[in-house]
Amino acid sequence: MAHFIGIDVGTGSARAGLFDSEGMLLATASRPIQIWRPRALHAEQSSRDIWQAVCASVRAVLNDSGITPDTVAGIGFDATCSLVVVDGAGGPVAVNADGEDDRNIILWMDQRATLEAEEINQSGARVLDYVGGRISPEMETPKILWLARHLPDGLARAAHLMDLADFLTWKATGSLVRSTCTVTCKWTYLAHESAWDESYFDRIGLSAFKADGFARIGNQIVDPGTSLASGLTAQAATELGLSPDTPVAAGIIDAHAGAIGTLGAAGLPGAVEQRLAYVFGTSACTLNVTREPVHVPGIWGPYYSALMPGMWLNEGGQSAAGAAIDHLVLLHPYAPEALRQAELAGVGLTQWLDQRAQVLLAGGAPTDLIEGLHVVPEFLGNRAPFADPQARGIIAGLSLEADEASLVRLYLVGLASIGYGLRQILDTLRAKNIDISTVVVSGGAARSRLVRRMLADAAGIAIATVRTDEPVLLGSAMLAKVASGQAPNVESVMADMSRVDDVINPDDASRSIHQRRHQTFLKLQAVYRDMRDH
Repeated sequence: MAHFIGIDVGTGSARAGLFDSEGMLLATASRPIQIWRPRALHAEQSSRDIWQAVCASVRAVLNDSGITPDTVAGIGFDATCSLVVVDGAGGPVAVNADGEDDRNIILWMDQRATLEAEEINQSGARVLDYVGGRISPEMETPKILWLARHLPDGLARAAHLMDLADFLTWKATGSLVRSTCTVTCKWTYLAHESAWDESYFDRIGLSAFKADGFARIGNQIVDPGTSLASGLTAQAATELGLSPDTPVAAGIIDAHAGAIGTLGAAGLPGAVEQRLAYVFGTSACTLNVTREPVHVPGIWGPYYSALMPGMWLNEGGQSAAGAAIDHLVLLHPYAPEALRQAELAGVGLTQWLDQRAQVLLAGGAPTDLIEGLHVVPEFLGNRAPFADPQARGIIAGLSLEADEASLVRLYLVGLASIGYGLRQILDTLRAKNIDISTVVVSGGAARSRLVRRMLADAAGIAIATVRTDEPVLLGSAMLAKVASGQAPNVESVMADMSRVDDVINPDDASRSIHQRRHQTFLKLQAVYRDMRDH
């Protein structure tokens, strides 16, 4: 039997998953990766550290599963949309003033290029029409502009600048081919025209990147799942513990791999265009596809062939989701004791809170506990629908209570607030006649049924899951199957390797309560926008 490996590099770890041809997960392994925070708003990583973690994870799943390398018919990579900088020999180039070459990645969540992003947004450039009208400092051209201004000597040494997923496929195959997913969603490549916009790079002061047909950032672009070069090089195969020439798929952004692993699952109601993938992790990403381009203010895209070849992708999300819940509950005075209790129980804090919430609810409705307390969890800005990195979190209605029950209450309110942010995104899509009927959720933060119940009620929509515990890894393994030639295309492989599991519909009894609370959420957002400059 053929097997496929999906490799996911997230914010804090590299993971590998081994799947059979029907999408059954046989083994997983992960290794931590390091983050440096040398100053406020800066977050950096090391491509060497990440590649070592990837190799260790792949070798571990082979060892744990007992599968021999010759049965692995393909591998696929996904990763955060982080910027990797290397020289002509493939060595790392520093993205920091300390000159530490090993720190050669500007992490997706790094906000150093906020000023550059704002300047680009004032430029009137045509490419802005394909990022919802506003580019984000999370994207790559603002980061490159920051490097040009602050570290010009280092940038001059850089032969190649890549999204992390493209770096990984290059390390695996030696191919500098980029994925339409990465360059279209994060670099302003116009896939529907099969071209970079030269005038954009002139306008923002990065004309040097036009040289040799944009070779430094990619002049060969292919769809995710395309088989790259001749597969694994001998060196990469040795490091990964796999066979040389194993097919390697053109990569994809991590959240987008989650959409591949969920949106097309067999048994989901409606057409794929009526579903929205919600990848709920440290941040949250929303992804939906349409047959024709739909421009939605504040929602990134429309991106052509960035997820499914021939279809248009709209991408929104929340800059902090799981991270916002973590931050919120740690502000509470009972948090140190809760952490101690969670450690004694051998679980993480949010898992402990989830368990305590179920005890406190004891068959009652979550709305019984959250009345009068409100949160806007935008501690890291608003990704959608405002594309506002300066937005910040709000807590309203907090008392002097310092016990376990009040902490659990704050946790539930935080979950509801994530749901209200999701509802706001759905309403923005509906205003452009994109009618979403089902949200397919994935990511570690959504494994709890209580979390999914809160999302369904707060957002007012059906929340579905698929059978695998690892939809992001599955999405990359699906691309590996396409690259191997054992699946004809991405759309068909999605239904072949994924099945619906659970669907939670919103509770009618709490509908009016959440509608009122959502209106309060919107008012608090508006109040902060009005007051923050005073």
